[in-house]
Amino acid sequence: MSAPQQPRIGEPLAPAEFRRAVARMREARVRPEVFVEEMPAPQRIAPFASALSADVTVDGEDIGSGRIVVLHDPAGNEAWDGTFRCVAYVRAEIDPDLVTDPLLAEVGWSWLTEALEAHDATYAVPSGTVTSVSSESFGGMAGEPGSAQIEIRASWSPIGDLAAHVEAWGELLCTAAGLPPVPEGVATMPSRRGQRGTD
Repeated sequence: MSAPQQPRIGEPLAPAEFRRAVARMREARVRPEVFVEEMPAPQRIAPFASALSADVTVDGEDIGSGRIVVLHDPAGNEAWDGTFRCVAYVRAEIDPDLVTDPLLAEVGWSWLTEALEAHDATYAVPSGTVTSVSSESFGGMAGEPGSAQIEIRASWSPIGDLAAHVEAWGELLCTAAGLPPVPEGVATMPSRRGQRGTD
């Protein structure tokens, strides 16, 4: 016998607080290089969850990707110090020479905290890891250039507007992918969804 399914976001069983949070997630504004779409959320971590995935694309090439999941437990979770939790993942290509930099992990974590602060995204109980990996090709693939990636996995308890936290995640994606900061006064765009494959 299969386990009972969790309520979907649009169903009336979802608390109003969670529905409002999801609505704000969908209204987040990100850079035009970031393609955001909704994805299935994990169903066993918390009673309610919503998730977004994203790709960072420049000149037709994907240079970074990630996802963010917002979890909600109306009863509260002691480990979260609240009723909401953001779980984020970012992966981006980096210069292979950076993999050996002993400060890379610390710098990668600072990208997250600085993005949250820049968007006035107040948070509590942050945790996570920063991993860098490099790949070299051999044998029949020896002619392929080496590659390197950075992966940032993080979670934090959001306080306030969920849109700010999604926007901070979008900025983290762009920073990890090596995009320059948006000049002051230049507006970002609403999250783009459902556009892939329509060209």
